[in-house]
Amino acid sequence: MTSTDINANEQATHTNGAGPAAATVASRVHELTTVFERGLQENLGVGASLGIRLETAGDGYTRYYLDPNPATINAMFTVHGGVIATLMDTAMGSAVFTKLGDGVAYTTLELKVNFIRSVTLDGSRLTCEANAIHVGRRTATAEGRIVDGNGKLIAHGSTTILVLHPEK
Repeated sequence: MTSTDINANEQATHTNGAGPAAATVASRVHELTTVFERGLQENLGVGASLGIRLETAGDGYTRYYLDPNPATINAMFTVHGGVIATLMDTAMGSAVFTKLGDGVAYTTLELKVNFIRSVTLDGSRLTCEANAIHVGRRTATAEGRIVDGNGKLIAHGSTTILVLHPEK
């Protein structure tokens, strides 16, 4: 599945109603998908370098996945903690992004990751689901969970995000 294979049913589940808010969410999801796909095509970003892929996005929700590969391992031949943190940071930031207005950007202020178990190159896909918890004018927060192919918890965490409004 590529980043453009956004599951319409999943997106509808995470979009609240219709009207301007739903239109903004749809616009942001489309923008997120387009930017991510462009990065893959141009060999830029974490999608290209680490293999992180967007599976679905909706109103304050995203799901990304990573199939661990040799580029993601550390000296102990397990997936590097920084890669797991990057997967989670990407998913949580994107969940917030879906709730921001057009032209509004963001950057991570704080990232907290609790590692539960190590991950080997056993062919098990890692999936990160993230939810925006609070989106304010200046800051936002989100939570994320990473599970392996058997549904075992690998890591969970949270983020605080700085909301960047365009200069007037």
